[in-house]
Amino acid sequence: MQNAWREGNRFTLLPEATRFLPAMFEAVSTARRYVLVELYLMESGELADQVSDALIEAAQRGVCVCLLLDGYGSMGLSSHDRQRLKQGGVQLRFFNPIGLHSLALNLSRDHRKIVVIDGELAFTGGFGAVDEFLNAWYEIALRIEGPVVADWELLFRRLWHSRLTRTERGDGRQQALPERREPQALANGVPGRAMSARGYRYQAIRHSLHYRVSQVNERLWLCTPYFVPTFALRRRLVRAARRGIDVRLLLPGAKHDHPSVRFAGQRFYHTMLKAGVRIFEFQPTFIHAKFVLADEWVSIGSCNFDHWNLHWNLEANQEVVDPQLAADVCELFERNFAASQEVDAAAWAARPWGQRAREWIYGVLDAMVTRLK
Repeated sequence: MQNAWREGNRFTLLPEATRFLPAMFEAVSTARRYVLVELYLMESGELADQVSDALIEAAQRGVCVCLLLDGYGSMGLSSHDRQRLKQGGVQLRFFNPIGLHSLALNLSRDHRKIVVIDGELAFTGGFGAVDEFLNAWYEIALRIEGPVVADWELLFRRLWHSRLTRTERGDGRQQALPERREPQALANGVPGRAMSARGYRYQAIRHSLHYRVSQVNERLWLCTPYFVPTFALRRRLVRAARRGIDVRLLLPGAKHDHPSVRFAGQRFYHTMLKAGVRIFEFQPTFIHAKFVLADEWVSIGSCNFDHWNLHWNLEANQEVVDPQLAADVCELFERNFAASQEVDAAAWAARPWGQRAREWIYGVLDAMVTRLK
């Protein structure tokens, strides 16, 4: 879904969990009417306990709290923790629980990350409620104020009422969602729009990125944890680099939660490097963030820009045109480039056969998975 650009918004970049988690918990603690949370990953552990505590505290002081989790991404959330949430007054639903229906339906996942507070404030990014986000994974989030919050809330509400969500059996305490509240435009605000994608038929996020890559004038910097881009995106990145655009990729290094995906993506390095694309592999931790900077246009959210996400998942990104946010994201990129190892084109061309074999093997597997489409 491609929403219209809305004026009068304010966006605050929150790099790293030490900044975005306290900001989210504070927002939940000050909620007066409702808290809407939509996540892909939630697994029992320290962070899930912290999230549950915050949501239950809000519910017990009369705030309507709704938690929507992906049926697959939440499989690690214990039945005890699920029951604790419901007994604490949290309305809990699951998107598309794994079942004996079609393979294609099971592959469709809700990968979005949405937090809405009282219709006035929202957060998005690549975060989840799993302990890796406390110290093992690098992630960022965006704090959103202004009219565009209404679009994030509408995304949540539509899915909450979707036929692919359900309440666990035996829970009869579900309430109607509270009436929507329209956020006010802020003085000196900036334009932004919420973008969503739902499988191969609705790929507004992909089309928007393709347009920006084709129109960029100076720089195109992209961070993604799973670099297995479509042919169309690879072609556009190569063309941009060849016409003199500063094209850089910030990707995970050896610390990766799915090494096979890293190897599958590395088979595209040679073509990228030959065209002049600069590739940086982040060294300190696994970098799970997804954000793009094209001149003064910024996109931050859940979409990894790989063919799997674009074909199967529900995704949502916030797009912004703002010189100040662009400067903040540029600074963030620069810090992360400094903490990365740049891939040298000559050294990569001379890489050992063992590395080439891994790229080929996992490339074949990736191609087989792609044919499931």
